[in-house]
Amino acid sequence: MNDGLERTLDAVGPRLKRLRQAREVTLTDLAAETGISASTLSRLEAGLRRPTLEQLLPLARAHGVTLDELVDAPPTGDPRVNLRPLVCKDGSTVLPLTRRPGGIQAYKFILPTGSDDREPEVRSHEGFDWAYVLNGTLRLVLGEHDLRLKPGEAAEFDTRTPHWFGATSAGPVEFLSLIGKQGERAHVRVAPKRPQTE
Repeated sequence: MNDGLERTLDAVGPRLKRLRQAREVTLTDLAAETGISASTLSRLEAGLRRPTLEQLLPLARAHGVTLDELVDAPPTGDPRVNLRPLVCKDGSTVLPLTRRPGGIQAYKFILPTGSDDREPEVRSHEGFDWAYVLNGTLRLVLGEHDLRLKPGEAAEFDTRTPHWFGATSAGPVEFLSLIGKQGERAHVRVAPKRPQTE
C-alpha cells in the first residue's frame, strides 16, 4: 500500500469522530442510526479498524456527507466547494468549511432562537476555539463568564475551560468557528500604524 493511501485511510477515523461530535451524537445513537455496533464505531474512530465500503455508506448518509468527503478523496480538478450541512438534534446546523485532516478546522454554525434563561450544558475538551459572530447575538458561557457577542465580535479560548454556545431569545445566530488541537491558535495579524503627517 502506498504512503498516500495509508495516510488517507489513517485520517478516516479522526474525521468520523469529528463529524459525530459536531452533530453531538453518541456512539450508541449513531449505532442505532447506521446498524453498526457502538464497539465497531469506537474502533473505527480510534483507527484500530479500517472501514469497509458497507460501513462507510451508512456513515456518510448519517453524517450528511459524500463518500469523497468522508475519506478525503483526492481533488478531481472541480473547483466548486461542496458544503454538506450537518443538522443536529437541537435544530442547529453545522457547515464544515475545511476538508483536510489535522490542523485547524473551520465551521459555520447556525443556531436556532434560544431562551435567555436556558441552563447551559457546559463541556470541556482538548483544543482551542476562535468564534466570530456573523449575524444575531451569540451567548457564550465560558467558565464564570456569561457573555453576549454581537456581529463583528470574536472570542478566543482554550477549550479545556468549560464552555457552551447558544442563541438568545432575540433570534437565531450565525457564527464562524476555527477549532484547533491544543496549542493551535488562530493568528491575527494587524498592519502596523502609519505615522501621522501634519
